[in-house]
Amino acid sequence: MYKKILIYLFCNLITLNFAFANFDIKARTAILLDYHSGEILFEKDADRKIFPASMTKIMTSIIAFDLIKNGELSLDDKFIVSENAWRLSQAGYSSMFIMVGDEISVENLLKGIIISSGNDACIALAEGIAGTEEEFAFLMTEKAKEIGMVNTNFSNSSGINSPDNLSTVRDIMIMSRYLIKNYPKFYEYFKETKFTWDRTGGDPITQGNRNPLLYKNFNADGIKTGYLSYEKYSLASSINRNGRRLISVGSGFSSKNSRSKESTKLLTYGLTNFDLVKITKANDAFAKIDVWLGKDKTVEVYSPKDIYKTIKKAKKKLLKISIKYEGPIEAPIKKNQKIAKLRVVYDQELVDEYDLHALKEVQKVNFVSRLLKSLNYLIWGDV
Repeated sequence: MYKKILIYLFCNLITLNFAFANFDIKARTAILLDYHSGEILFEKDADRKIFPASMTKIMTSIIAFDLIKNGELSLDDKFIVSENAWRLSQAGYSSMFIMVGDEISVENLLKGIIISSGNDACIALAEGIAGTEEEFAFLMTEKAKEIGMVNTNFSNSSGINSPDNLSTVRDIMIMSRYLIKNYPKFYEYFKETKFTWDRTGGDPITQGNRNPLLYKNFNADGIKTGYLSYEKYSLASSINRNGRRLISVGSGFSSKNSRSKESTKLLTYGLTNFDLVKITKANDAFAKIDVWLGKDKTVEVYSPKDIYKTIKKAKKKLLKISIKYEGPIEAPIKKNQKIAKLRVVYDQELVDEYDLHALKEVQKVNFVSRLLKSLNYLIWGDV
């Protein structure tokens, strides 16, 4: 038989595809993500090909973070600046202002990339890691494929003009979420508003972060701006307010002012029109289900991953969460054994289903106890 435990929550129905159909922002392409639930709250031509410009530097940083995590690279390691890298420290480029022969730590190069948006720092890091920028770009594209960026090809480490350096705002969003999820400590670099480089042959130079949202009282903590003459202005941005994180990516803003204003508008839309509901945290006991012929009459179940849902504020409906299992579950039960399903239903429509696992082992009772329980069940129907 099937037994269900029903938990009723009066919440808002997810109708994201129909929400505020008239809402728009002044960008060629854009997307808005609720980080915890993974729900897309808004998109506008999100798979249109773009030149990602300096948003490319997010992946440049991720490659370094991966190597540091794996023990193949250290923040204290130093790379020597080549003439190739130095040429991008000239006027007309976003630069850290490094010099040929400088020996610079990985940490300073990363800050020069993330905070100062230095194209010269990108090449120095790329060459130090992979030998050439071309080989490094290959690593970037392979990493993009690995994390689900299906419409991206990187041809350089900085995002400067190249017809083959292509992506989409959806892919940039995927990359940004990967960065925040996997490297929360390193992600803190992205909210720093200035970086001072004690350059060779001159006074120290201090440059500010180009992300305009960092200077607003808006709880923004990243991520990266971009500009190319053809693509115009772009921005991947994120805010974290009261435990709720949103990520937006837009490209084709007409001006710096428009980039700031429209990105703020998009993030505000997500905050004011949607709520985040936490159903369960990963590995927390969620509910108890009945056990047959076990030393314990029930066993607690859990989800191995966080489960969140984004709900629209304007339209209250019944959110139904149920646990479905064929039971009672007969012992023995192993710890972490899949024994049930968590079902998420909105307005009588099943939208998601998740595996639930036993939180602990439940041993089977001995023969005499099993016999008595079986007789008791036959007579009284009691498990």
